[in-house]
Amino acid sequence: MPLRVINVLYLGRVDYSIALELQQTLVQLVKDKRITHTLLLLEHPPVITLGRNAGAQNIVASREFLAANGVELHETNRGGDVTFHGPGQLVSYPIFDLRAFEPRIGAVDFVRKLEETLIRTCGDLGVVTERIPGLTGVWTQNEVPGKIAAIGVHISRAVTSHGFALNVTTDLDYFKLIVPCGISDKPVTSLEQEMVQGHLSRGRALPSLDDLAQQVARNFGRVFEAQTLWLDSLDALLASAPAPPADEDAPANQDTPARAPEEIRKLAGEKDIFLV
Repeated sequence: MPLRVINVLYLGRVDYSIALELQQTLVQLVKDKRITHTLLLLEHPPVITLGRNAGAQNIVASREFLAANGVELHETNRGGDVTFHGPGQLVSYPIFDLRAFEPRIGAVDFVRKLEETLIRTCGDLGVVTERIPGLTGVWTQNEVPGKIAAIGVHISRAVTSHGFALNVTTDLDYFKLIVPCGISDKPVTSLEQEMVQGHLSRGRALPSLDDLAQQVARNFGRVFEAQTLWLDSLDALLASAPAPPADEDAPANQDTPARAPEEIRKLAGEKDIFLV
């Protein structure tokens, strides 16, 4: 079996709209087989996102209140209901071609693998988590289970986008602005809260998002049985994409490389990046 590789890129804090545009760009590159499986790890400024199954009634705060408090609102094509992203939360966007795995991974199995990656990562810090039948995500094994990570994915032609959000040091008051994932009878929690309440912080320190991103990437590699390849920059990832096959019937100017969107080029820290 050929060696399976997952490109990993940690981007730090990125606006949601920019990350969404970047995902769309990478999804097309994976569909065109110009790059292999790619894992984006990042953090967002405060934003509420609505999945395909979201109910407007699950946004408790008014749009005026959200705008006044710097919380963006975005509708997305991912599965699931309403959720929050913000500082202190590690967000993972795997852009994977499920047909390229052997054996091929189905949609449900893919979500189970995301849950397994989260369960292992929390376990590395001494926080015991589990699945709850009938619900998506990862939950603590408390008397009243708390949701520590939300999952919502989109799959198009077997290529995945969106992913999961793990609460690390997230300000949990933000979740009072919504009914998280449409579930009102279970609380939302974080690694920080669980480690303090369980007195786990006495023996180990809560890692930074950068360090936790490395742990998450390692667990992705173990769960998906792949080697993880850390890249220094978005430029390094885009530069690895070979040119698409030439189309003899295409107009003469079609061999000109397409430029990455403006905000993505700013994110890469380069004046000119081309999707060659």
